[in-house]
Amino acid sequence: MTEQNLRPLAFLLGSVVLWGTSFAVTKAAYASFPPMYVIWLRMLVALLAFLPLLSRVKRPDYRSGDWLYLAVSSLCLPCLYFALEGFAIQFTTSSQAGVIAAVMPLIVAVSAWALLRERPTLRATAAILASIVGVVVLSVAGTQQPSAPNPILGNLLELAAMLAAAGSTITIKHLSARYDPWLLTGLQMAVGTVFFAPLALASGPVDWTAVPGLAWLSVVYLGAGCGLAAFGLYNSALKLVPATQASLMINLVPAVALLTGWLALGESLTVTQIGACVLIVAAVSYAEVGNRRSDALVDAVR
Repeated sequence: MTEQNLRPLAFLLGSVVLWGTSFAVTKAAYASFPPMYVIWLRMLVALLAFLPLLSRVKRPDYRSGDWLYLAVSSLCLPCLYFALEGFAIQFTTSSQAGVIAAVMPLIVAVSAWALLRERPTLRATAAILASIVGVVVLSVAGTQQPSAPNPILGNLLELAAMLAAAGSTITIKHLSARYDPWLLTGLQMAVGTVFFAPLALASGPVDWTAVPGLAWLSVVYLGAGCGLAAFGLYNSALKLVPATQASLMINLVPAVALLTGWLALGESLTVTQIGACVLIVAAVSYAEVGNRRSDALVDAVR
């Protein structure tokens, strides 16, 4: 495998590991902060971490109409995505939320067909339908746990968050040829800081002196790691590979989320839910195999 292929793979694997561990870390932060405070603080930390890099970021090649793509991208992520996921984690387990994140690549494929006129293959269509069945089974089979009081609601909110993430992926891909990926990431973090500030204040006062060190470490990790670093790496990969190919790597997030949820939080899944997880991951993997075979065929023709 050439260095050209290794770079986006390394970027994507790095973002997947960071995002996969974010579910469990978010739970830890919620023990000391209201959800909107956690989101706002992670945006603020990410923005502060980005500012020293600003002087090294390449100036964008702005064109008429770019403002609309920038606005849609920032609205989808971080605003809608983190607002929806912030509440989702309150109602479902980090493991279930991580598995539902596997549907995002398939949503991107549908979005690419609707917006970019890229017709999905029969394999991709079958994978989309199978994943939807898996999400429904996962939601219905969810049982109430101390960390998941309403798994059906939480899973639906997480699915809505994936729709927002897909919208951001499509718009970022459109801009990535002319905009530095780290500039796009910094803009997202800046918009998120402003957007979530009033929501955090409206959620009530926080006794800052009573916040333990673990909660602060969780916020720093979520901001600098799962925020700036993860999205910067993912946006950098989008500059090098197609949106559908990049988003397909998200199918690795559930494995990381399940492992961290089990090790760090002691979360468990029922047999039915495990079967639903296998179905979702298998569906996304099935689509990814078809994509790789298509790429190999194109390379052979060239």
